[in-house]
This record gives sequence, structure tokens and C-alpha cells, in this order.
Amino acid sequence: MKIQIPYTPRKHQAYIHKELDKYRYSVLCCHRRFGKTVMVLNHLVRSALQNKNHAPRLAYIAPTYKQAKSIAWDYLKFYTKNIPGTKWNESELRCDFVNGARITLLSSENFDSIRGIYLDFCAIDELAAISEGLIDEVIIPALSDRKGKLCLISTPRGLNNIFYDYYTKAQADPKWFLYKAKASDTKIVDQEELDAALEVMGKAKYDQEFECSFVGNIQGSIYGDIVQELDDKGKIGSVPYDPGYTVSTAWDLGFNDSTAIIFFQQINHAVHIIDIYENSNEALPHYMQVLKEKPYIYENHYAPHDLDQTEFSTGKTRREVAYQLGVNFRISPRILLEDGIHAVKMILPRCKIDSNNCSTLLIALRHYHRKFNDKVRVFKSKPVHDFSSHMMDALRCLATGIEENKINHKNLQSVADSSYQII
Repeated sequence: MKIQIPYTPRKHQAYIHKELDKYRYSVLCCHRRFGKTVMVLNHLVRSALQNKNHAPRLAYIAPTYKQAKSIAWDYLKFYTKNIPGTKWNESELRCDFVNGARITLLSSENFDSIRGIYLDFCAIDELAAISEGLIDEVIIPALSDRKGKLCLISTPRGLNNIFYDYYTKAQADPKWFLYKAKASDTKIVDQEELDAALEVMGKAKYDQEFECSFVGNIQGSIYGDIVQELDDKGKIGSVPYDPGYTVSTAWDLGFNDSTAIIFFQQINHAVHIIDIYENSNEALPHYMQVLKEKPYIYENHYAPHDLDQTEFSTGKTRREVAYQLGVNFRISPRILLEDGIHAVKMILPRCKIDSNNCSTLLIALRHYHRKFNDKVRVFKSKPVHDFSSHMMDALRCLATGIEENKINHKNLQSVADSSYQII
């Protein structure tokens, strides 16, 4: 029997439906008014009717019970009203079909109450507002017996939430389907409405809600726009180590503070950032051992100028100690902080970044910012010193080191004797 559901997907939604059928795990990053709730509920309905398992169980999870009831429940009843034999349980927010399938609307407020169920399909809406633990502790075990599917949906809310974590995971894992729907691409919302929203909300909030920017709410972000462009161009994701090329490192060295190391490969004009390492309160031998344990063949090791400082305890410079341990550092030139930031801005568009191995670096890149001075209404010139600073110092070392190496290489090529003759 053919069943007609009163739902006509837009072209972007139609594409997502096809991909959700192909992949077990999906992450959908969608702008406001995309129609994600309607889309995913209709996908659950179709999946419930077509599922061949015995007594299929499907779930839609919202951050709160109020959201599930006030928004999703009315949609679910509307789109299932033409399906013969459908029964709705108002108290349990449950929809039962004649084939034994069941869709239940749940909330993440007390996810312990969800434990013990089995699921063939689970869609979690507004994941950025949901606490950690739900997926790993409850949902994945619920899906395991039936090899059920998982669809994670949200609009970004900065970096400190599980939606960002799963977004970066999906970037690096080909087994995951990742889709980003920006309002400027989908054209679902009229441009006049978008312009009005921008005026009312301000650019930062607008970029987050309508352009799916994870740094839209980070005021004064230094590299956020460039990282967003890398993301949009598919340059953040799986960037594997290529054994056909050497690996170089860039460092920010600290002893009473964090030490950060960036591992990268220069492949033609591109810079592939494939790995990072960060630790604190460790001496140089620890970091030399880290390098040895990696499967890489090294070329250059770039370090900041303070590597030539003499340690009082040994009477040797840090560079000398490193050399004795088997690493010959190249010193990046000492330049002004702002010049270093500019160097990073120039090299970042050439970069590809592995989102799995370099997740901490990506968070730092998106977070690194200048504080706004309310008194004089301008941003301070010096970036805020916080968790992101050490990785960003290492990145400046990478950018200036590569540039210095390029200049030196050119100089070496230019000193050939024009009077040289073959005798």
C-alpha cells in the first residue's frame, strides 16, 4: 500500500535524506529555519515504516521535555496522520505503527531514564545544548544490538560542547556523513530576512546562527574567519601522514609552562599539519622521546629564539642540550608579535589540518582572540594569554620558520659565480 505523507523536502533536505540512508553515523550542522526538525522527524517516520527488524524502535531526543512536546510532538502527529492504524500516546509522546514500529520523543534532561532501551535509529536535535555522557553512556549501547543509526543535528554554540567534538570527529572519519547548511548557500531564508537578522543580532551572533560559524560568538577572534574558510573548502578533515615526504616540527618551549609541538609536511605549495603534542612541566628529554616514538622521518625542527638562553643549572643553552639529545634546532627569527600573527595569516590558507590528531590546535585557532576594551571601545593589541597561547606560539614559529627557510634557500641560489667556466 502506498502511503502519502504531507511532506515535500527541499533540494538540500532531499540530498540529506539520501545520505542518511547510506551512512550509519551522521552530523548535520544547520542554520536556523533550515527545517531540520521537520526533516529528521519525517526521516524517522519513513525509517520506521521501512524497517525490516522485529518491533523497530526509533527515538527523537531534544534537550528538554518542553522542546520535545511543544515543537516535535505536533509535527510528528501531523506527518503521521495519513498513515492507517497509527496510534499516539500523549503522555509518553509515543507514536505506534501497525508494523510494530514505534517512535518516541525523549529529552536529555534525565538520560538515566533512557538506559536499557534498544534503538534502530536515534536522532538528537540541538546537540550543542545537550550535556556530555548521553551518547557514549546511553545511546551507543542502545544502538549496538541492532546496529542502529545515529543522526546528530545542531546549530553551533561555540567550541565547548559535544556538538563541536562530533563535528570535528566527522570531518576526519570517512565512515561519518557530515553536512553543513549555511543560509548563504541554501537560500531557504529570504535575503531581506537575513539582512534584517544581521542588523538586529550583530555579525557575531548572526554568523553563528545563520552561517554555522563555531567562532561567531568569540569576539575578537584573530584567525576565526580563515579557519572557517578552510572548513568551507574541505581543508580540515583527514590529513594522513605521507611517508613519501619528510616531517618538520615547530615548537613553543616551556619548562614551568606548557610546551607545544606541531608536526607538518610541506607537499608542493601546501602545508599539511598532521599531528600535535602538548605537555607541561617536562624537560627536553621527554619531548625528544616523543619525537623518536613517532613514525616520522624528520627534516627541520623550528624553535623560538629563547632556545639560545643559557640555563643556570647546566651552563648550556637549550639548543645545546637538544643537540646532545639528537635534535638540531633551527631558530625562527625574532620578530614583533603582530608580524608573527601576520605570517600565520599568510600561511594558513595554504594549510590542510587533520581534525582528529589536531583537534586541540583547531580549538586554539578558533578561540585565540583579542579582548575588547570597553573604556576606549577598541580591541587590545595583545591577544589574551590562555590555553590557546602555546599552540599559537608554535604556529607562529612554523610560519616564520618556513618563511626564513625559503628566504635563505633563495639567497643560497643567488650567490653563484657568473664567471664560472668549464675547463
